[in-house]
Amino acid sequence: MGVGLGTAMWSGVSGLQANSTRMTTIGNNLSNTNTIGFKGARADFMDLMSATIGTAAGVGQVGRGVRVGAIVNDFSQGGLETTSENLDMAISGNGFFMVKQKSQVGSNGKMLNTGNTTNYYTRAGDFSFDKSGYLTTPTGLAVQGWKVDQNKIDSATASGTTLSQTPVAGEIQDIVLDSYSSPAKATTGVTVITNLDSDSKGAATRNPANNDYFYTMSKSWDGTTSPAMSSDNYTYQTTLKVYDANGSPHVLTTYYDKVMRDNGSEYWEYAVTCDPSEDGRKDANGAALYPNSKEAGLLMVGTMTFDSSGSMTNMSSYSLTSAYTNAATFDPADWGVAQTSNGYPTFTANFKGVSNASFTDQANATPITLNLGMRNMGGFTDPTGTGNLSGVTQNNPATLAYFDPATLKINSNVTTNYATSSSTVFSSQNGYTAGLLTSVSVDANGVLTGSFSNGQTLQLWVLALSNFTNLQGLSREGNNLYKATLESGQGTTNRANSGSVGSVSGNTLESSNVDMATEMVNMIVTQRGFEANSKTITTVDSMLSEVIQLKR
Repeated sequence: MGVGLGTAMWSGVSGLQANSTRMTTIGNNLSNTNTIGFKGARADFMDLMSATIGTAAGVGQVGRGVRVGAIVNDFSQGGLETTSENLDMAISGNGFFMVKQKSQVGSNGKMLNTGNTTNYYTRAGDFSFDKSGYLTTPTGLAVQGWKVDQNKIDSATASGTTLSQTPVAGEIQDIVLDSYSSPAKATTGVTVITNLDSDSKGAATRNPANNDYFYTMSKSWDGTTSPAMSSDNYTYQTTLKVYDANGSPHVLTTYYDKVMRDNGSEYWEYAVTCDPSEDGRKDANGAALYPNSKEAGLLMVGTMTFDSSGSMTNMSSYSLTSAYTNAATFDPADWGVAQTSNGYPTFTANFKGVSNASFTDQANATPITLNLGMRNMGGFTDPTGTGNLSGVTQNNPATLAYFDPATLKINSNVTTNYATSSSTVFSSQNGYTAGLLTSVSVDANGVLTGSFSNGQTLQLWVLALSNFTNLQGLSREGNNLYKATLESGQGTTNRANSGSVGSVSGNTLESSNVDMATEMVNMIVTQRGFEANSKTITTVDSMLSEVIQLKR
């Protein structure tokens, strides 16, 4: 194959075309300098097949020009910019957000995909919720993820189990808020940690010869009068707001009074109470406690034992039994050794307006655990064998129910008995009223969490991130989107911070990874390359003119 001036001209033309493409790539990069999540590209050149000619030294080759060999995408990390929007997200590391056309709900309640169901992938995390509750891109594509399995979270919380990661249910689907409220939750556990002044003398008048010595204060409770507990019968009291199943608040008041000091140990009595008028419990005959019974509002009684250093060493707890019948006086036989849940003593509260169930109707009752700082998974031991307060005799602490010291667990926060004024160190409960969604945020693991007006936070969704082995095989689809191709493969899907994908940053957007200084230098080089190729064409044109002049 020969070469000539025409070939030389077309070599220059190929250079113009290749450098034009490269300039287009540079211009596209520069135009997207401020595009969220944009990934730059570069045009790599290849030489064209050379022509073989004969030379004095043998066979030689002459190049025929240049062409664009590949457009290589730069998927390096862009800068992370902090924003004020909770739903702005950026991926730190590998991976893409998954988005697709929104699904619609059919008449059977199932999600129906309509039109284009193709998955798209993006690094631009400027998301927001639309009027239908979908988390979408600015062009209306729905972000994909897994719904959080709240049942597993509740079960783990109830059992005290720590989950290694947020559990999810079902397949990847459109992230959509199907509820904007947090339902009320009845209180099922209270924690009351106090310091009880060891120098206290005690308020209630106790007779060591009487069998009510350890429950004198509790016995003085009278739910038919107001106040139900006279200040002459207790040393200290503390209150805590709790909630019923409808989210209505109620006040629990715990009373304390010193009983005695014996052989280096100090004994205190406590009683957990509520407003008698809010006590909806019924006795074994179906008769309401309030306003007929003195025990109305009295939920639990018991004792605490402290050693000489003021540390709590044991406790007892008693609650009304299901066989209780309204009586004019406090009957110790009606107060059985308390059952335990997760090692903590429990009492039953049936607040008025929510449940008027009897003691035996546990489906409607609300068992509440009491945490004073210690627990025992084996429950209480009753040394008297009676199973109730009737076996407690005079001032003999050996007749009180107790936790087995061998299996006793003492928490880091525990009630104490130091020589300082009595005070509440810490109190909490796990119930709450209903609340409305106020905001949604995302954590590093891609978990979307809703914050509600009742102070609760609920994990709602987990983002799905995808990554590809051959990123260069992805197809750019505009609107900051990529699409998988045969060359890229379908990729792998994971939650953030697992597998080959990175973490998610909330209140953050990834900026374009285009370096303007580099692109400006590339522009100059490309311009000079274009000019040089144009000179090749004009020079060949001049040479052709000389050839034409030979005919003259």
